[in-house]
Amino acid sequence: MRRVAPSVMAGEQLRELLAGGVDRESNVISVLVETVTRLVVQQLVEAEQADYLGGRGRYERRAEGQVGSRNGYEPGRIRTAEGPIEVAVPQVRGAAAPFRSSLMSFLDGNSEVLDRLVTEMYARGLSTRDVEDAFRDATGELLISKSAVSEITDQLWADYQAFIARDLSDIEVEYLFADAVFESLRRHGAKEALLVCWGIDSDGRKHLLHLAVGNKESERCWTGLFRNLLERGMRLPTTITSDGAPGLIAAINTVFAKSIRIRCWFHRLANIRAKLPDETAGEVLAHLYAVRDAPTLDAARAAADRFANTFSREYPAAVGCFTDDLDALLAIHRVPVRHRIRVRTTNLAERSFVEERRRTKVIPRLMDERAAMKLVFATMIRTAERWCRVSISDLERHQLRLLRAELGLDPPPATDKRNTGHRKAAAA
Repeated sequence: MRRVAPSVMAGEQLRELLAGGVDRESNVISVLVETVTRLVVQQLVEAEQADYLGGRGRYERRAEGQVGSRNGYEPGRIRTAEGPIEVAVPQVRGAAAPFRSSLMSFLDGNSEVLDRLVTEMYARGLSTRDVEDAFRDATGELLISKSAVSEITDQLWADYQAFIARDLSDIEVEYLFADAVFESLRRHGAKEALLVCWGIDSDGRKHLLHLAVGNKESERCWTGLFRNLLERGMRLPTTITSDGAPGLIAAINTVFAKSIRIRCWFHRLANIRAKLPDETAGEVLAHLYAVRDAPTLDAARAAADRFANTFSREYPAAVGCFTDDLDALLAIHRVPVRHRIRVRTTNLAERSFVEERRRTKVIPRLMDERAAMKLVFATMIRTAERWCRVSISDLERHQLRLLRAELGLDPPPATDKRNTGHRKAAAA
């Protein structure tokens, strides 16, 4: 029999579940809730036992003056809306007073508190204070130790480390996006860049690919991030969308030289709008929308020329802003028509940052980088799980294969020999 803590076995069961170990005909959500609940409660009651024993870990000898030792487990259960959940309750022998888990006593008949705990920890940012408050009784007494709460939230750091090291070879990235948000990652320090990459694969699924501290949005930091993605098996993307940060653009040109670089239209339109008077901004921007929404690349170039010729004398700064990096703006017209609205901005990450800032705005200075990354990762990954899928037809996939071959990213798609033979026979 394996001599490991029940919480370790519960964690293994959760990993097996997430890896696809649940019967397709079973209620996956119900099984997931039960498994996560068992893992959380098991870790908390084991931490409560460790606190009772003076912080001693498993197989750790007693210090002078300490009493009590671990004495196995006995079966217990808690009642939840999903039904009873079995838990292994740790036992203690040789102590001055019997060990009784106040957590198990409190949860019996109070499953709504457990629901609050799971919600706070796994969906709302895993604030230690929120979790502690979820386990206070009517008198305000804390029913679980602060060390137990910290140990549970520290699991997020392990989850983040696994996330940034996972294999990406099974994700056929078509469209890649890169952006950054600046946060105060330490109690005393300037804001630092959090670099984020996400992508859309050939089946239309959106993936959060990487999240890392960049210190500053430099070419070196972005180059290191992009190369990390490739080292973990990510294929070269068809396109990559970004804003105009010089370091980011330089890194894209270095690492993804064959991919199509797209300049974010949202950021560029905002830059141009800032250079226009309010009374005529609507008219000028209408001409830019005509460029952006043109049906073909040639039509877009013609519309861009008309815009520059019409407004270059009256609004030279705005026209100069538009023509700077124009090819990257017009590059959206090289992808299938229905996909252009998806690749023309980095707004997907911007919306994720909104969710992340809802948590961090109440914490003016996060304690350290580790605490910040736990919170940001928990928010971003759960937001990403709600991203909607993009519709990609078989024809559009074929168009993308042809485009990748044209760019030199992939070999030309194989032709159907039977159809080729029929065409030759018809020609003869």
